[in-house]
Amino acid sequence: MGLLGAVALAVFLATVITPGFNTLETKAIDAHVARTQAVVHDLTAKVENAVRDYGDWNSSYDYMAAPSKAFEEESFSTLAMVNLDVNGMAYVGNDGRILIARYIDKEADVPAMRTRLTQAIKSLDINKALKGNSSAGFYMKLGDTLAAVGVAQVRRSDGSGEPRGYVLMARAINSAQLSNLLQLQASLVLRDPSNEITKTATRSRTGITVPIPGPDGRAIATAAYSVPREMSALGTKMLIVAVIGSSLLLAVVLWVLRRMIARLVLKPLKRIERHMGLVRQSGNLSPLTGEGSGDEIGSLAASFNSMLAQLKDLREQLETQSFALGRSESAVAVMHNVRNALNPISTVLSRGSNREGGVDRNMLDRALSELVKDDVPVARRQKLIAFIAAANQAFEEEREDRKRQFAIGREALHHVLEIIGSQQQAAHERPPLDACDITDIVAQNATIARYSGEISIAFSFPGKPHWVMASRVILSQVVGNLFSNAAEAIAATGRASGSISVTIEEKGDRVEIVIRDDGEGFDPAAAPTLFQRGFSTRAHKSGGLGLHWCANSMLAMEGALELRSDGKGTGARAILTLGRASMMRESDSEAA
Repeated sequence: MGLLGAVALAVFLATVITPGFNTLETKAIDAHVARTQAVVHDLTAKVENAVRDYGDWNSSYDYMAAPSKAFEEESFSTLAMVNLDVNGMAYVGNDGRILIARYIDKEADVPAMRTRLTQAIKSLDINKALKGNSSAGFYMKLGDTLAAVGVAQVRRSDGSGEPRGYVLMARAINSAQLSNLLQLQASLVLRDPSNEITKTATRSRTGITVPIPGPDGRAIATAAYSVPREMSALGTKMLIVAVIGSSLLLAVVLWVLRRMIARLVLKPLKRIERHMGLVRQSGNLSPLTGEGSGDEIGSLAASFNSMLAQLKDLREQLETQSFALGRSESAVAVMHNVRNALNPISTVLSRGSNREGGVDRNMLDRALSELVKDDVPVARRQKLIAFIAAANQAFEEEREDRKRQFAIGREALHHVLEIIGSQQQAAHERPPLDACDITDIVAQNATIARYSGEISIAFSFPGKPHWVMASRVILSQVVGNLFSNAAEAIAATGRASGSISVTIEEKGDRVEIVIRDDGEGFDPAAAPTLFQRGFSTRAHKSGGLGLHWCANSMLAMEGALELRSDGKGTGARAILTLGRASMMRESDSEAA
């Protein structure tokens, strides 16, 4: 109970604490993602603001109409680009022609990066990137470098005039700059970017990737970093502390409760149990002595003493009635078994008396009288001969069937005589146990049981001999009684046919015989009641001693009888256990 309580308490605390900290951790991760998205957006917004100043400028508008060296030296100077905090700048005509492009790094020109910038501009659909606006910000890959790009239409300072081209600015972004902006260790991943935000949790950290959009809105890179699972770790620590603390408290409470139960309940109960053991061993129904208490244990002791007094009176009454009951029980039991054995005889005789002849005798006599006449045609004579031959065949088959029926009746009658002859000896002493073949006994009783009623019963049993130590006559009565009960259970289902199967298994020095039927079955809780004297599950009977006698007979043969069923309508199993014959064990060892 303490272990179950501790487990239940731990589960309860886990369901309360863990989800709360998981929610806090989820919110913290969502905040990291939102901050990353804000940083990614701010970078392009700053470049877009800077490029918009160059786009809405009269000087740029005039330059696109007539490019001049003075404007390029002034507006594309290193100082101007450093002040704008950009690495690349370019002016592009409406036809896609690049008027001028420059790329610097640490205030020095980088021709290779300028080439990558011009290639990226040529592959860029600026009108599509602007999406109908005068300016836009997005990210582009310049080779293996990621850059925040801003592009704006070149118009007059007041925004008027037909746009004469575009101005573009690019600011290179690396992992160090991103880490500084996010205030954590981050990296830019340019290969196989994902358009979805991913969150991958491990035991101690959570990996996060945020897509960085390109000109068409699809990701061209991802910002990847991991954050420690501080909330999860804190929740785990709190859960462990809470579980350990509550478990210790529960252990102390259970220890105190155990001491109280041992003192107030177990000790008095052991005293009563010890006295019950003395009564069981000695048979002396003496009352429990000692000081009584006013609680439930004292009431139990008083009820126990009252029960002992009643048992003493009942014992005296039982001793006076046991002799008379013993004389009548033996007679009733043998009559019950004789009735089961006489059923096949009654069935055979009933079938014989109700059997009608296969051929009408008058018709046969008429056929013979007609056959001896000389004027009978040949075709008619052949038909008469065939009729007489068929009649003789029917008479012969009827005679053979009658002989088989009489043999079954004779065998059943012999079985009855064996029961009556052995009853006197069995009533006064334990039956002698001899080696007998249980397979042969099952086969004999199966033949009798097949003709014991009006329903058709299919039997199956093993053909290999199995030797047990038992009284053959009594064991045959037990098996026959169980077969009769199984047939009645099958008939109670209302079916016209059923099946009974017998399996025999040798387990060490014991042999187990299982008799299964597909009859009505019974409630497993009522199994002990079936062995009570006079009990019967049949509504048309007032009681019987069949199973009661069978169980006592099996005990007398140093065996056991058990009834099992899975419930109403599932059939029943009778399990007989007997000792294995020593002669069989010796033959098995010699064969081995």
